[in-house]
Amino acid sequence: MLVTKQPVLRKFWYPAIPTTELSNSPNPFELLGEKIVIWLDKAGKPAAVQDRCCHRSAQLSIGKVVDGNICCAYHGWQFNSDGACVCVPQLKDETIPANYKIKSYRCTERYGYVWVCLEEPLIDLPEIDEATKPDYRLLHEFYELWKCAALRVMENEFDLAHPTFVHTTTFGSEEHPIPESMKLTETEWGLHVQGVLGVVNPQLQQQNLKMDTKQTFRTLDMTWFMPFTVKLQITYPNGLTHIIVNTMTPINDSTSQMVQFCVRNDTEADTKSSDVVAFDRAVTLEDKHILETTDYDVPLSVSQEQHMFTDKPGIVMRKKLAALLKAYGEVEQTKSNN
Repeated sequence: MLVTKQPVLRKFWYPAIPTTELSNSPNPFELLGEKIVIWLDKAGKPAAVQDRCCHRSAQLSIGKVVDGNICCAYHGWQFNSDGACVCVPQLKDETIPANYKIKSYRCTERYGYVWVCLEEPLIDLPEIDEATKPDYRLLHEFYELWKCAALRVMENEFDLAHPTFVHTTTFGSEEHPIPESMKLTETEWGLHVQGVLGVVNPQLQQQNLKMDTKQTFRTLDMTWFMPFTVKLQITYPNGLTHIIVNTMTPINDSTSQMVQFCVRNDTEADTKSSDVVAFDRAVTLEDKHILETTDYDVPLSVSQEQHMFTDKPGIVMRKKLAALLKAYGEVEQTKSNN
């Protein structure tokens, strides 16, 4: 499936940039192959429009923000958060024509990121209840480009057979190449999986968990939010809950942006944020090393790749995405039919 060729994917919310990166300057971004620009409007709210002036097509992202409006660097035309042109210096006191307008997009803030939806959204942003609870803390972890398909990462998060071979320096156990248990439940807009996996705890993780045992089991509660967000809740024997939220924002067909943060029911005094991020970073880099070698054109038809029983969550994802395309009258677009 080529994500830029499937219009229905434009109807979902995706995190674009951290809110901390928004200032008085415009920020260029690419979402599903669409060039957009993000900035803070006069009310201090994030705004997103097409990164192309309707006058002579100059990129608005190389311009500046003036009184909360995006100002084109070429001739000084200004546009508000709705995409309407509100200032044309060359017109002086004349009325600005109504067709002096650019495409605008829905834009909001959640979990420390600016989220953008290119068209009327089918569903709301993923709900991460723990992110707002007082006994949990939210840690921002990664925000970077990966040269792979978003769907590959989603499947990988639910793949309980790969840790033995991929996560050899972090938590993978040679004694547990498959999960002890795995229960799958489909939801209207996603998937829920509960599992138990035998793992090892290297020294840094033992320090983070305040445990002196190397061999242990992870109780996993995983939720997939269509199309490319996963919530992975790990419960440890000592009562710690570590929730990883990962969204792969589709930049274009071959590139995705990983946005990952975690939510934990402990404090900085219990475990340093830097140590938490360091361990999760090591795990993530092991995944990245493998996933960037995979084909970004992920087939939704299960007959085009071989599978085993631990691939069932990924198979469900493919079938649900195929059903979504069919419901909106779309045919799966691939490299072979483009």
